[in-house]
Amino acid sequence: MGTASRLAALTALTLFLTFDLIVFGAFTRLTDSGLGCPDWPGCYGQASPLGARAAIADAQAAMPTGPVTWTKAWIEMIHRYLAMGVGLLIVIAAVGGWWKRATLPHSPWWPTLTLAWVIVQGLFGKYTVTLKLYPAIVTLHLMGGLVLLLLLVLQHESFRDRPLAGRLPRSAIGATLAIVLLQAALGGWVSSNYAVLACRGFPECNGDWWPRMDLAHGFTLLRELGRAGHGGFLPFDALVAIHMAHRLGALLATAALLGLIVGLLRDGGVPTRRFAIVLGGLLALQLASGLSNVVLDWPILAALGHSAGAAALVGTLGALWARWSPLPRGATAPSAGWRAA
Repeated sequence: MGTASRLAALTALTLFLTFDLIVFGAFTRLTDSGLGCPDWPGCYGQASPLGARAAIADAQAAMPTGPVTWTKAWIEMIHRYLAMGVGLLIVIAAVGGWWKRATLPHSPWWPTLTLAWVIVQGLFGKYTVTLKLYPAIVTLHLMGGLVLLLLLVLQHESFRDRPLAGRLPRSAIGATLAIVLLQAALGGWVSSNYAVLACRGFPECNGDWWPRMDLAHGFTLLRELGRAGHGGFLPFDALVAIHMAHRLGALLATAALLGLIVGLLRDGGVPTRRFAIVLGGLLALQLASGLSNVVLDWPILAALGHSAGAAALVGTLGALWARWSPLPRGATAPSAGWRAA
């Protein structure tokens, strides 16, 4: 195996673990384990919950259903261990990229940028804990994970000689990706404010098609969890506004994805159709899991599937954008002779 092949395998492994990290981060949030170890980077100053057994036991005895329990401490620390593993692999990729830069199909600045971004992402993780689940930081931490995934997808695709061509402009793929990222940010804002169950029922919200909403308080970004910008408690109508914004964003994201899927199917090439099928399946998963979160009172499997589906959509759109080359006007898309994706 040559140097380029080894770096490609390293990037693929890092990409796989980053996807796992995003999903496990959602599991950490959904199990209310974000403050399972209320300091950073260790757990009560220890490298693992084993060394912090006494402190965890005291905290759990004082608040049996509070943020610190033995199980929550382990969930939080496993999430940190996985993040450290991803960070170490990215450091290795950055060093290897500069050392063997002549063999890389992309600039060594790409893995360097990824390393810089994972440091920023680590800071988001730190302040998620030290600022006690400050909603804006939690949302930025989620989006930082998706950006990291996207950076790794672009690097991994550069190792693969599998181009795609069609009549769609590349900007259409980029615009769809941007809309999906915006919708993911709205989803992160819903989750970080615990607004999933602010609307009961579907398609109506609490019995109304257009319920009362407090957008001003709902989208005040600089505030603590559960608090309004002026320091009082966050009104319920603000949570409804956050939830409804995500629902409306889902309509836009669904329309954009359906338009892209139809365009890919019309291009006719086998690998292009495969991307369309994958995107269609992921869209169906997102719609089903999102609806399940509302009508089934936020079951953890549906919520995890929703987070995993969002990450998979971002990764798939990033891979499609990286491979895509618009055909000249009047040209036809290759089909049978085109290599499979």
